[in-house]
This record gives sequence, structure tokens and C-alpha cells, in this order.
Amino acid sequence: MGPGGSGPASSGPLDALTDVAGLRVGHARVAGAGALSGTTVVLAPEGGAIAAVDVRGGGPGTRETDALDPRNLVQRVDAVVLTGGSAYGLDAASGVMAWLEERGRGVRVGPDPAQVVPVVPAACLFDLGRGGDWRARPDASTGRAAVEDAAGTEPGAPVLEGGVGAGTGAVAGQLKGGVGTASVRLGSGITVGALVVVNAAGSVVDPRTGVLYGEYGADVPPLIPAPEVHRAALRRLAETREADAAPPLNTTLAVVGTDAELTRAQAQKLAGTAHDGLARAIRPVHLLTDGDTVFALATGARPLDPQNPVALNDLLAAGADCLTRAVVKAVRAARGTMGRHRGTGHPSYADLYGRPRPPV
Repeated sequence: MGPGGSGPASSGPLDALTDVAGLRVGHARVAGAGALSGTTVVLAPEGGAIAAVDVRGGGPGTRETDALDPRNLVQRVDAVVLTGGSAYGLDAASGVMAWLEERGRGVRVGPDPAQVVPVVPAACLFDLGRGGDWRARPDASTGRAAVEDAAGTEPGAPVLEGGVGAGTGAVAGQLKGGVGTASVRLGSGITVGALVVVNAAGSVVDPRTGVLYGEYGADVPPLIPAPEVHRAALRRLAETREADAAPPLNTTLAVVGTDAELTRAQAQKLAGTAHDGLARAIRPVHLLTDGDTVFALATGARPLDPQNPVALNDLLAAGADCLTRAVVKAVRAARGTMGRHRGTGHPSYADLYGRPRPPV
């Protein structure tokens, strides 16, 4: 029997966060020849979703995360913003906030239905100068473009992965990082999905074998690269490290979503245990130079089994598993960048080890 005791668990139809009914994802990229940054927005259904956050990295850049504390007033949010541009990029949330206000979505604060304050939690990653132009970073217009992209998708639409949105300039160790997503449908019928932007100071690759850490323990045994291929990859990574004068300032961001009916405290527990998925796929993780942050969204369409006092455990395990797989998919979907400026070029995993096989 699978989780929930009512049948086997399986990947969702798209193996993406958008398998959680009502959640939509949009990306936008900063324009310009020297730009390598962008923004990703997860848009909740009308009426919002229960939200929570867990910040484990030592150098986070966030906005409105205190509002998600279960002890505080705000119950639901309409969108979550993941963005490049370090703290400058948090301005992208202003564009999302304006878009929501125009549609009367947010916390009602007056008698007029238009009198709302949209609460838009956001977190940023460090990618400044990755394309050569230090000032090429997301702003309010980038956030608006990303939320419009999300709103323009059909329900259950596929999610673009790799070097898109907030993952445009992402780097994992010395490899190109990016956006990845995965989902699972539990035996109970509840869906859990994850979306991640991999931009880690730590490595996603086992230096002994060339296998992605996140592939260990998967249902399909990892394919171990030939020794000569791995040796060549290590040489290439060493050359990239030597050429890259930038400090290891990074941050991996994620959203874990579910259609389960959760309290805010349960959602916060889901965000916290999902970090285990990062720890399986990135080593080391949660460093002082990372700002690793995981949000949780619960749409409330499916109640937990009232006869099972630990029914939440199945979701907690699934959230971590999905996040591990999402990291693997992000790295495999990424394509290398060849920058014209010192330190701006990073090879992808595919560049070093060949074409990706089907995701685990």
C-alpha cells in the first residue's frame, strides 16, 4: 500500500507543482544583452491559499515572511514570488502586488471591495552580475510580467524548467542551476508538488562518481558516468572555479504545494520538513552564504483523514521527496551559459556528462 494506506503513490500527470489544482506558475526574464536574471511567480487560486515559510539559510533576502507566522493575522496569500537580483530583486513583488490589487485580490481592509492589501511573500537569490551587467536585475515590471504569464496559463499547464524565470542566472556549485518541479499523488488522492530554483553554494554532484546526489535512493538506480568522462568533468569544473572571481553567494528557493486542507501550523511543518529534500540533493546546504527558503501553499480542496491522527506524515515525506526530485530535474534541464565577462560562464550537467536521461 502507498502513503495514506489506500493505494500506491505515483507522480502527478505533469510531475509538476501545477498538478496541485489551482496553482499556476509563470516566469519572466530581465531583458538586455548583459542580463542573466528573472522572476518566477506561483499564483494561488481565487481566494488564496494557506501559506507558510521556513528559512534555513544564513543569508536570506525576503519580504512579508513574518506575515506567514501562524501567530499573526494574515490567513491566506494570493501569490509567492521567487526572484533573482538579490535584495534589489525583491522589488518584483511590487509588480505582483499591483496586479493583484487591480483585481481586488488581497486582504480586505475597508468597506469597498477594492480596498485590499495583497500580501505577497517573496524571497530572492543572488545572481548579480552573472550576465555581465551588475544593474540588470528584476524590478516591478518583471514581477508583473511573471504573474501575467502565470495567469495566462490554463489550469494544470506544464511548467518550464531549466534557465527560466528566477533560475535564469542560477548556479549550483560551478554548474548551471535553474528551475525544476515534481509532484506525487498519494494513495489518499491528495497531491503534493514542489518547485525549486537551484542556486546553491554547495554542490549537486558527488565528486567521487559524477552522480547527482538527488539520484541516490531513487526508484531507478543512477547511471554512473564513465571514469574518463568524470575526470574530464572535474577538470572543467576546476577551470570554471579558477575563472570565477565571484564570492559563493547563492540561495536555493522553493515552493511546496498541496491540495490538502491544512492549518497554518501544519503548512509550516510541511515547509520545514521539505528542507530535508534539499539536504539530500545539495551538499553542503543552509550555509551562511545561502538564504535557503521554502514556502508552503495549501489550497484546502481535500481534507486529511480524520481517523488518522498522523495523516500529515504522508504529506511531509512526499514534500521532501518531491523537492529532491525537483532539484535533479532542474539541474538536468539546465543549459550552460558562456559569458563574455570573467566568471559569467557556467557549464551544465549535460555539457559535462552528456544528454540527460528521463527524470527519476
